Order: sequence, then structure tokens, then C-alpha cells
Amino acid sequence: MEKFDENDIHYQQAKRQVERLRGFYGHLFSYVAVNIMIAFFNYSNLAPNESYFQFKNFFTAIFWGIGLLAHALFVFLPRFDFAKRWEEKKIREFMQKNKEE
Repeated sequence: MEKFDENDIHYQQAKRQVERLRGFYGHLFSYVAVNIMIAFFNYSNLAPNESYFQFKNFFTAIFWGIGLLAHALFVFLPRFDFAKRWEEKKIREFMQKNKEE
């Protein structure tokens, strides 16, 4: 098994990406599990001859799904990761400033 230097910048970037992926997959699992429970609860509490296809039954899935989509964009599409680029730029600025002092 190959050893990695934990101070290596590439190692740190890969580790952050794995943490973001783990966070996204945890979010996805929660989304699916909770929405299955909500769907079961809503279905079991339908009145006779009431249709399941009503907005109130999909409210949580829709709006939480929008948040999940935004999370996916930040994890899987690098151009949406403006916060990461800003953070790295600030780190370089502070490092440069500390070298000059």
C-alpha cells in the first residue's frame, strides 16, 4: 500500500474532495430514506378515493430536492465551486503576506 504525505497539497485536495463526496452521499441517503417514510405515511393516511398526486404530498421532496441538486452541483461540477477557488485565493494571499513580514 502506497504511503501519502499528509502535508502534500494534492493529498489535501483529494481528501477534501472525498469529504465532499461523503457529505453528498450522506445527504442523498437521508433524502431518499426520509422521503420514503413520508410517502408511506402520506399514502397510509389517504381518505377513500383520494388521489396521492397532490402538491402537499410532494412538497418536501421537491424543495429538499432543490437543495440536494445544489449540493450535487458544488460537489460534481468544478465551475460551481467558486467558494473553493475564493478560499484557495485567500490562502495564497495570506501566505504571501506572511512571507513578506
